[in-house]
Amino acid sequence: MAKVFIYPVNSLILADLIERFGHKPLVIMNQIREKVTNISLDSPPINITPEDPKLGLRYAAIEVPPGVRGRMALIGPLIEDAEASIIVENPPTNFGCVGCNRTNELMKYLIRSKGIPVLEVKYPELDEEAHDFVSKIAEFLKSLPKEKLGDDEKVADKETSEKETGK
Repeated sequence: MAKVFIYPVNSLILADLIERFGHKPLVIMNQIREKVTNISLDSPPINITPEDPKLGLRYAAIEVPPGVRGRMALIGPLIEDAEASIIVENPPTNFGCVGCNRTNELMKYLIRSKGIPVLEVKYPELDEEAHDFVSKIAEFLKSLPKEKLGDDEKVADKETSEKETGK
């Protein structure tokens, strides 16, 4: 199961597609749920700890608007965990929207520079384009590994291969 970062990062449509193909979507809704349900936060709806602004500085400089740093405090860890990514270009607002173009550009830059498999598709405007859109995403998700080997499995596989080769 690959961890797939999606852009727009709050697209329920993409998250559902990724889950249907047996992968884990990395979406901002999970990050927000942790913030809202965490008992260590004293003042909902602010839901910010003293560490959050510092985490945002890890991805964006102090000169960057605070909204970008705040969003990146949530989105940055998702990008770090990503093993693959799907980027939808020119989506309408109701498909998923972060609400800040500077954050959007920074997210796309970080994903592209990470060196992981990235599928970039244009948002469909016609029915035929929608079929191609879903087909491209399905092909991309099928090409990703279904399961990752845990440390114990890696050791067992290594021992098995050593026994077979006689080393």
